[in-house]
Amino acid sequence: MTASLAGRSRSADGVSTVGVGEFQVSILLDGCISGSFGLIDGIDADDARRQELAAGRPEPPVISVNAFLIQRGGRSILVDAGCGDSYGPNLGRIDGHLATLGVTPEAIDAVLLTHLHGDHANGLFTEAGTRRFPNATLVMHEAEPAFWRDDALVAAAPPRAVGAVKTARNVLDLYRGQLHLARGGEVSPGISMLPEPGHTPGHCGWLLTSGREQLLIWGDIVHLPGIQFARPEAGMVFDVDRDSAEATRRRIFDLAAADRLAVAGMHLDFPAFGHVERLTGRSGAAAYGFGID
Repeated sequence: MTASLAGRSRSADGVSTVGVGEFQVSILLDGCISGSFGLIDGIDADDARRQELAAGRPEPPVISVNAFLIQRGGRSILVDAGCGDSYGPNLGRIDGHLATLGVTPEAIDAVLLTHLHGDHANGLFTEAGTRRFPNATLVMHEAEPAFWRDDALVAAAPPRAVGAVKTARNVLDLYRGQLHLARGGEVSPGISMLPEPGHTPGHCGWLLTSGREQLLIWGDIVHLPGIQFARPEAGMVFDVDRDSAEATRRRIFDLAAADRLAVAGMHLDFPAFGHVERLTGRSGAAAYGFGID
């Protein structure tokens, strides 16, 4: 099923809204992180740098951090919560964007988590350590808390992949009575969980379907658009299982390209809504392009 995104409105402060059938979906730009080619795994840093510069992108690479607000029928649902107060003054803008849209933290009914890394989950708690969204149900894949709570699994993961242990456990403790865990499928009318393991064991995307329109909010399939579309074998040092993350990335790229499925991502450039195109890369290998709508 294909999807078209309609009715876009955009403001200069990092909010852009599209219609997906009966849903209104707003991207909330939390800010940008200055990255490093040393964060890339699967291709060497010099190769990554050449790819980034060939794509006309900056050095050092800039990584956008996004969250999404879904509204329909009086309900307000967040997909991820951004960095909160923990990543410095250039991030943590979600609260302000929600206020601009007239949505208070108390009005958030649910937060759908792609995974528990800090740039997605630290916004769930305030600087004082309280729940930022006190009335929200926190929805995630069941493999996510199972991993972060298991000392043996964490110890066996790559060292750079486990920096979020404190964040993950803080979130799970703080929202203990408000968790909903799933393995996939529909979690709310028109909103389905799509398992995307590899970046973390419980990493997932969220597929919105309304009538003939769909949008996949795919989480961290891509961190560096200038590199990973052209070189899908390029992973990140934060991947718990790099091979699985690569296989998932290729599967999601192929799905999005074949179905002309509209996608959005937490680290795609604002306004982040677009489509994937399958191309032919080096030595005939599959590569992909991405066009922002």
